[in-house]
Amino acid sequence: MQYLNFILDPGNHYLEETITYLKLCGLSIAAAIIIGVVLGALVSRNAVLAFLAVNLSGLLRAIPIIAVLFIFVPILGLGFLPSIIALIVLGIPPILLNTYTGIRGIDPAAIDAAKGMGMTSWQIATRIQAPLVTPLVAAGIRTSAVQIVATATLAAFIGAGGYGDYIVDGISVFNYTELIVGAVSVALLAILVEVFMSWLQRVVTPEGLKMQEQAATAKA
Repeated sequence: MQYLNFILDPGNHYLEETITYLKLCGLSIAAAIIIGVVLGALVSRNAVLAFLAVNLSGLLRAIPIIAVLFIFVPILGLGFLPSIIALIVLGIPPILLNTYTGIRGIDPAAIDAAKGMGMTSWQIATRIQAPLVTPLVAAGIRTSAVQIVATATLAAFIGAGGYGDYIVDGISVFNYTELIVGAVSVALLAILVEVFMSWLQRVVTPEGLKMQEQAATAKA
């Protein structure tokens, strides 16, 4: 009951912190999807750009998010904006890499056959490439979204608010109720995002690819 009382106590601003955390994660995920997909599609057309993008993405993933957060503080100050930018940087690599891998993995023979049938570039992109790439892109978005939700608590260190405030404050004043409320809230949100993105990934996967995966699993 003490945890429920903490949540229901207006003085603890649980609803406000929840809205702040959802905004922080939602905006970061949306921006990471747009940037990651666009960059992945662009670099797939050029070997040099692809090499640079893939290696830079790997480098970004190796940098601790807390370091990225503090890098933007001298430029943008404390608060919401630098936190969002840092989380976007965290979220881009999985989406970019999966978009690039998906596009490069399309059989050129399928594209040539579509051209031979008189399909336009737009028709090829929407009817051939998009259905084949979408499941892999969705997998990248799933990874990115869960990482952002699980990591956004660190944004509390630079004043972004959200559930991270409960964790930081709970540790600093040894308030275990506040600490557990913050940690459990983040964990539940991450699980919900994981379940939703897993469902979405299955939905966007064409039936033909599902059958191929099932056949491959059966052979294994």
